[in-house]
Amino acid sequence: MEELLKTLEEILAGWLGGAVLAQTASKLLLIGLTGLVFGILWMAVGRFSRFFEHKADVWCGSRTGGLKIQRQKIFTEEDISRLMHGTIKWVRRALKAVLVLSFINVIFVFFTWSRQAAIAVIGGAAAAIEKLLINLIEYLPDLMVIIAVILLARLLVHLMKIVFDGIGAKRIRLAGFYPEWAGTSYNLLRILIIALTLIIIFPYLPGSGSPAFQGVSIFLGVLLSLGSTSAVANVVAGIVITYTRAFKIGDRVKISNTEGDVMERSTFVTRIRTPKNVDVSIPNASVLSNHIINFSTQAKQAGLTLHTSVTIGYDVPWPKVHELLLEAAVQTDRIEKKPPPYVLQTALSDFYVEYELNATTRDAGEKQRIYSDLHANILNAFHAAGIEIMSPHYKAQRDGSVPAIPTAE
Repeated sequence: MEELLKTLEEILAGWLGGAVLAQTASKLLLIGLTGLVFGILWMAVGRFSRFFEHKADVWCGSRTGGLKIQRQKIFTEEDISRLMHGTIKWVRRALKAVLVLSFINVIFVFFTWSRQAAIAVIGGAAAAIEKLLINLIEYLPDLMVIIAVILLARLLVHLMKIVFDGIGAKRIRLAGFYPEWAGTSYNLLRILIIALTLIIIFPYLPGSGSPAFQGVSIFLGVLLSLGSTSAVANVVAGIVITYTRAFKIGDRVKISNTEGDVMERSTFVTRIRTPKNVDVSIPNASVLSNHIINFSTQAKQAGLTLHTSVTIGYDVPWPKVHELLLEAAVQTDRIEKKPPPYVLQTALSDFYVEYELNATTRDAGEKQRIYSDLHANILNAFHAAGIEIMSPHYKAQRDGSVPAIPTAE
């Protein structure tokens, strides 16, 4: 480099007529030429990256059709295109970073006051790169094992996610395997694969045999085992709930004192939206420890039986009561005609007879509204017939007083 500068200074000194001016001009000329070369290289990197991106788009658009299992796509053209574009982008960034650092270091070499520092930087970088390459080459077999295991695990998890998504969406059907099991089964298998992957690659990690590494591992294990008791209980309860098929998303259920529609069943909690539009989160362990009433399962198949009771005095013939109750059931919306409603006499009390009306509906989500309409129709039917409902209890002596029936306005 010094000989090149001296030669250039001698040539320019003959033209410019001064050593100082020639020295400055030579350095400026070299900086300009260096900048021009690096500028050309910078543009070349950009052009080549755009060229390869264009080729990737053409190749993905014309030669790839993706991979499918039944109707579920495993890899789409967009996935392959994103992967190729991402690789090209990071290679371009790395090359441009190398160009910038190289340009700055070459400029420093041109000046006497920074030449030694630049040479030292180059030497240090070369030594560091040499040491890194030596260590990398020595570690390369273990690294290749780790990369291969991780890539295989990621590919397996990706394939399982797509397959289980297809099962959950009913695009893939397996005999004896229900779609609602897909999410939980995928999470369990993913955790198992991750655990096996960590077990396999642990001996190949740098420093895995050091006491510090082992101490940290033991500390984390103890910390997780002591602090995750309730979390593990909720996870196990969620798994049991899933495979027992106690309920599905959208079912109308009653858990303990909470009734509503199941909105979400996650790893730790089950979320229920009540008829008052309130979201309630119940830990899965609490769900499993309480009895679960599912109103939707039978409602979708054979129908859900709604029942309500009225108390009528002994002076009213029971066939008339049956007639009025069945009439009220028939007039109620969303009450099924088949099987037909029926009435049971459930008690003969001191002051009245208790009648129970049973009717079937297939709309479990509107259970409260159907009950409300049914009660309104029962009141209308009995009031129109001039029959009073003996509830609440009347303690007054019946001496021909007016029946307790509201009068029409």
